[in-house]
Amino acid sequence: MSFVQIQCTRCKTVFRDRAGRLQDGYSRQCPSCEVVLFFAEDSPNPQVKQAMKRARQARKERRETEMARVSAPQVRGNFSRTRTGRIQHSSEDEED
Repeated sequence: MSFVQIQCTRCKTVFRDRAGRLQDGYSRQCPSCEVVLFFAEDSPNPQVKQAMKRARQARKERRETEMARVSAPQVRGNFSRTRTGRIQHSSEDEED
């Protein structure tokens, strides 16, 4: 889970929120001064624009890592002892 730092436009306090939430149309209340911040791609506020840009980058990186993980071949780990156990070979098959 990735987080993005946001600077309040009123009190300049820095707080963080999830990158997945920070999309066009999202609003969040500052935990310090309780002013409501509206997040939009075309916002004139540079702090909001920068937070939206960081969130977009974080979501892109997360998608890329998930795609790499899905497309990578799955490596089987060590099994527990009960799973592997001893393999019993029949001596009758080896004699023929």
